Amino acid sequence: MMLAGTGSDVGKSILATAFCRIFRQDGYHPAPFKAQNMALNSFATPEGLEIGRAQAVQAEAAGVPCHTDMNPLLLKPQSDHTSQVVLNGRPIGNRNAYDYFSQEGREILRKEVCAAYDRLAARHNPVVLEGAGSISEINLRDTDLVNLSMAAYAGADVFLVGDIDRGGIFASLYGSLALLHPEERRLIKGIFVNKFRGDLRLFESGIKMLEDLCGIPVLGVIPYYQGILIEDEDSVSLAVKAAEAQLGKVNVAIVLLRHLSNFTDFNVLEQDPRVHLFYTNHIRELEKADIIILPGSKSTIDDLAELRRSGVAEAILHARRKGKTILGICGGYQMMGHEITDPEHLEGDTECLPGLSLLPVQTRMTPDKVTRQVRFYLNTPDETAEMKGYEIHMGLTSPIEGEPPSPLTLLTDGTADGYMADRHCMGTYLHGILDNQPFIDFLLAPYADKVAGKETFDYPTFKETQYDKLAAHVRAHTNIPSLYNILTTEQR
Repeated sequence: MMLAGTGSDVGKSILATAFCRIFRQDGYHPAPFKAQNMALNSFATPEGLEIGRAQAVQAEAAGVPCHTDMNPLLLKPQSDHTSQVVLNGRPIGNRNAYDYFSQEGREILRKEVCAAYDRLAARHNPVVLEGAGSISEINLRDTDLVNLSMAAYAGADVFLVGDIDRGGIFASLYGSLALLHPEERRLIKGIFVNKFRGDLRLFESGIKMLEDLCGIPVLGVIPYYQGILIEDEDSVSLAVKAAEAQLGKVNVAIVLLRHLSNFTDFNVLEQDPRVHLFYTNHIRELEKADIIILPGSKSTIDDLAELRRSGVAEAILHARRKGKTILGICGGYQMMGHEITDPEHLEGDTECLPGLSLLPVQTRMTPDKVTRQVRFYLNTPDETAEMKGYEIHMGLTSPIEGEPPSPLTLLTDGTADGYMADRHCMGTYLHGILDNQPFIDFLLAPYADKVAGKETFDYPTFKETQYDKLAAHVRAHTNIPSLYNILTTEQR
C-alpha cells in the first residue's frame, strides 16, 4: 500500500508508522519504503549506510532492522537550491534542484529505486510505501520517482491523505484527484482524512460528500492525537518548545541552528523527568540554561559564522566562564574547536573559520563521509556500561599541536572519539549518545541537587508503548476490514 498526500505535512509519515505497527500486530512481516526522501534528519543502518530517520522509525515500528532499501534516495539540503544526494546509503555528490529534477540521468535513479523496492518486497509483506509532498505536482510528473510512478511500478493500492486541520479538505482531496490522468486516478483506492479536531459526528455528512465527489471510500477520519510521542521527521516545531527555566529541573538549551540536523538526538533527554529541554538561538534564553548543547549541522561553517554574527557564540563562551556545561555533538563538536578548515570548498567559499576555542582541537573538512553504528564506553574510570550510537559526518577532528588526546568515549573497535576538557566541556561525533541512560546520568551528575529523588527514564520501553498507542489510535478510526479487503482483492 502507498500513503500519498494532498501536500506536505499532512501526516503521511505518521500514518505509515502506524500501519507498519498494525500489520506487525496482525501477524504480517511489514517494512516501510520511501523511494526519495528530503530531510536533514538521517540515521545509520547496521551496515553503516545512511537513510532518512523517518524510515528508521517506521522500521522500528515494524519490528525489523532498518536498511537502505527502505529509502534508497535521500536528499540532504545544504542551501535553498542545493542538496547532497545519498544513493543506497552513500553520498554521490551535490546537485542543485534544477539539475536534479531534469530528465538527464533520471532513468538511472529510477532503476536504482525500483531495484531497491524489488529487493525489499522479496523479503517483506506488505510493504508500506510513502509518497512525498503532493501527488498532483503536474509540472514534475515526468520526473516523479516517489509518488504515483512508484506506486504503479509496485502495483500498490494508493490511499490519499488530506489534512483537515489546515482547512480546505474537500478542495484539496477532490482537486488532487481531478488533476490526475485516468490511469493514475485508477491507482487511488481510498481516502484518509487526518488531524480531525472536535466531534466526529459533525463530519458524517462530510464523509458522504467526499465519497460522492471522489468516487472512492473514506477509510478513516483520524483525530488529532494527544499524548502520543513519535519522532518527528522535520524540525519546524522545535522553536515553540518553552524556553522558560523551570525550578527543580536541569534546564537544557539546544542551540537552534539554521541547518540543524538529527534533532532526534534529544528525544530521550527531553522525556527525562529530571530535565526541562528547549530550543533557542536567543542570548537571554541561553542564559537560563544549566547545560547548552551545540547540535549537528549540515552546514557547519555557515552555522558557526551565524553564531558569531548573532552574538550567540559569545553567550556560549560566557556560559562556560560561569561554570555551565557545554556539549557539542557532530557539527557542534567541530564548532567547539580552535578552527574549521575547508580547503576543498566542500561547504562553500570559506576556507577557514575560527571556532569557539572551547576544546583544543581542530577540524579539517574532507570529502569522505563516515556513516556507521558504534558501541562505546565513557572514558572515565567509574563508568563501565557499554553504550551504542552512530556516526554521520564529514571531517576529521584532532588535537591541536602540543595538546594530548583526551577522548570522551572509547569505541569497542579500539578507537577513540571526541574530546573532554572536563565534566562541563566536551564534544563527540556520536549521534544517539543521549539515547543511553549512563551518559545522561553522567551529564546530569553535576546537578545532583536539582535531580535528587527523581526517577530515570526507560526510553526503549517508552517508544514501544508509543508505537502501540499510535496503532491503537489509528486502528480505532480506520475501517480495517475494508482496508484489508482492498489490499487482498485483485483489481481488474
